[in-house]
Amino acid sequence: MVDLESAQNALKDAYLVAMCNQLNTKTNPLLTKIKQSSSDVYGKQIIKVAPVGLNGGVGAGTETDLLPSANGNNYVQFKTTLKNLYGTIEISDKAIRATSNGENFINLLDAEMEGLLTASKFNLGRMLYGDGSGAVAKVTAYDANVATVDSTKNLMEGMVIDSYTGEVRDNAGLRISYVDRTNDKVYFTSQPTTEMAAGDILYVQGSKDNEITGLGAIFGTQDLYGLSRTEKKWLQPYVSSKSQEINDDILQTAIDFLSENSGSEVDFISCGAGVRRAYQQYLSFYRRNIDVTTLEGGYKAMTFNGIPVVADRFVPDDTLYMLDTTKFTLHQLCDWEWIEGEGGKILRQKAGYPAYTATLVKYADLICDQPNAQAKFSAIKSEVTNPFVGA
Repeated sequence: MVDLESAQNALKDAYLVAMCNQLNTKTNPLLTKIKQSSSDVYGKQIIKVAPVGLNGGVGAGTETDLLPSANGNNYVQFKTTLKNLYGTIEISDKAIRATSNGENFINLLDAEMEGLLTASKFNLGRMLYGDGSGAVAKVTAYDANVATVDSTKNLMEGMVIDSYTGEVRDNAGLRISYVDRTNDKVYFTSQPTTEMAAGDILYVQGSKDNEITGLGAIFGTQDLYGLSRTEKKWLQPYVSSKSQEINDDILQTAIDFLSENSGSEVDFISCGAGVRRAYQQYLSFYRRNIDVTTLEGGYKAMTFNGIPVVADRFVPDDTLYMLDTTKFTLHQLCDWEWIEGEGGKILRQKAGYPAYTATLVKYADLICDQPNAQAKFSAIKSEVTNPFVGA
């Protein structure tokens, strides 16, 4: 017979290892390229020293001149707070008793863990491309319990969200019942306490300003890692908002610029599905083969000069990132772990309810050592002009 103790042992020994592996290697291709480390973690903070520019103690002279003065490396200190990433499962006491034989209980745990894994992958992948704010959409209109939003890319049925007007939280814990991706509409399982209005922002429950420092923040304009971009201009990556068609020339030009000006080597290109289709169209016009490679984690990607080009659902359709992933580190206090209560218990009764919960946690944040070694194009056209029409 299966009891709570055996369930906890299964969660701790069998499921945890599988969950860690899945979350670290199967979330999305970008995460598999980023190293994870427990270095530079001090208490609740990540404090990392990063070099800027070249060592200044180099020069040339005559045999009678003074030697070059010692001017060592320039360093800056990046500071950020460890972000708290949680995933919780809940199993009712009735379900446990009803599935007390081994096979049925394992099926119950499998279903719960699979659901947690799917949700965790979705949200972690979204955070990698987010700006740390936790915002998932902006309301453009609201009527009869249906919110029209600017984009549904970051939304999924079952998500629980909060809505804010400015810094005021109007609604908490709203669950999404349906996402109409054709018309950018969101339906909720219950009526919001406060009616939404155009301009309101939707956030993942409790996550406002608490998510990891993703690409949205690295390519943003706000201060980064406690440093002012106005004072530290080298913090600004290469960004192009020019409306243009995708082609090999703009990709190679960006790679050359980054190599010459920051010494970076682009090893990963991430784009929206619209950019990928446009690039495939460009290749077809010139009757060129599409080279495909298999990445760690089993992901398949087309390539540009050997660099994988990956379409990610969380990248806007007209956007493309060119990254040197060796400059990124996910600093963490530990890998994914279960929160343990008294006596090392993982499953604990939910106060006042006939149910048990278990919570997976990871304390981490993403740091890019060299933001100016990265590039972003934000206005790639969805179609490419056929150069041979009318020729």
